[in-house]
Amino acid sequence: MNIRKIGIVGSGHIGGTLGILLGKAGYEVFFSSRHPEALQDLVKKAGPKARAGSVREAIAFGDVVLVSIPMKAFHDLDAATKDALKGKIVIDTSNPYPERDGQIAEEAKRHPGGTGPFVARLLPGARIVRAFNTVYFDDLRKTVNKKGERIGIPIASDDEEGLAAAMELAENVGLEPVVVGGLSTSKQFDVGSAVYTTSAPARELREKLHLKEKAEA
Repeated sequence: MNIRKIGIVGSGHIGGTLGILLGKAGYEVFFSSRHPEALQDLVKKAGPKARAGSVREAIAFGDVVLVSIPMKAFHDLDAATKDALKGKIVIDTSNPYPERDGQIAEEAKRHPGGTGPFVARLLPGARIVRAFNTVYFDDLRKTVNKKGERIGIPIASDDEEGLAAAMELAENVGLEPVVVGGLSTSKQFDVGSAVYTTSAPARELREKLHLKEKAEA
């Protein structure tokens, strides 16, 4: 898959940081939020191939769409926006925090398959990939942990092209992808899991997730 353009829906800590890294890696990046006029600092940091606009513009722009919004914000996506995401590879970084997101987060945490399948239900027809949800944004910005090792990024999806896309993006911004499995396996790296917000290297992630070394190669 030839990925050149990344649409970003939600340009906060994770979406904004990833957008800057992707822009510096040579991708064309389209930041979006409900207030795109406030995103010019991100555009400047991401470089000459970056721009900002509306959510629908970002979705239409991207070969891949990064959705990085609070769980409660899924309620704000209208039918037209959800329809625009159908058929798109959507990399979802969201995490359910009941104290912030309320009832929808409670529902996500109760879902037997975890957050990944829950988001897939919210965005029917989108090709959901779970990735980049386990790393604190300040560590993400550095791409290496305190020991100087590349930070590992757990990835899960039922879509082969989606997995490949997320792996490519992680590698090209200096992170190390760790494919865990199908979308339901993303439950293994949800909030509260052994690998959540650890900034662990890929080797350690594989150990904690009981994966074979370089199983995704």
